[in-house]
Amino acid sequence: MREFIDLGVTTPSDEDCAQLGSKSYDYYERARRKARALINQLRRLLGSEPSAAQLGMKSHQHDFGMYLTVVCHYDVEDPLAAAYAERCDVECPREWDEAARIELSLNQERR
Repeated sequence: MREFIDLGVTTPSDEDCAQLGSKSYDYYERARRKARALINQLRRLLGSEPSAAQLGMKSHQHDFGMYLTVVCHYDVEDPLAAAYAERCDVECPREWDEAARIELSLNQERR
């Protein structure tokens, strides 16, 4: 059976996140860029997902519109996948690593 752990964020906790409803930039574009950078950082930190787990993004409804979070889908019957999903939640980084900062700055330059 497939489940998911929702990290509830698109950025590390001590970093600036995309603000839903912003009038100065496209929330979805910024949130997706940050979520991709966080997924890549989680893979650097924890290794690639086991075959029965997959990092991704999930949309959620809010009073101000749809917002995104990073999730780890996993097969509950696979102990490696379940452990990986749990580690994503418990060990989610508090700050961007250098590779994520470079990734985000390169994406910013392309805009």
